Amino acid sequence: MIKVSEGAKKKIAALMTEEGYDSVQDFVRVGVKSGGCSGLSYELKFDKAKAEDDKLFEDNNVKIVVDKRSVLYLAGTILEYSGGLNGKGFVFNNPNAQRTCGCGESFSL
Repeated sequence: MIKVSEGAKKKIAALMTEEGYDSVQDFVRVGVKSGGCSGLSYELKFDKAKAEDDKLFEDNNVKIVVDKRSVLYLAGTILEYSGGLNGKGFVFNNPNAQRTCGCGESFSL
């Protein structure tokens, strides 16, 4: 459902350790909420608990939980990490997005 690039995997593991999470047991929570300049924006945070209606996915040894409402918006998305001088941080390559804003943090269908 959601794929995780090698660069994103490494950054997630480092950030989880820095913030006191266990990258083997804990989760990356990915979701979609209303807002942003294109109508919908991405949410990305770490979590220790999985809700009953969450969907659990694992790719590249990263556990990802997605709330039931966000699953359809994120199907086929690849989570990548872009570093460097002009890097944006985490980037969502979402094949469902018909339009994205210039910053890449919001989209519309």
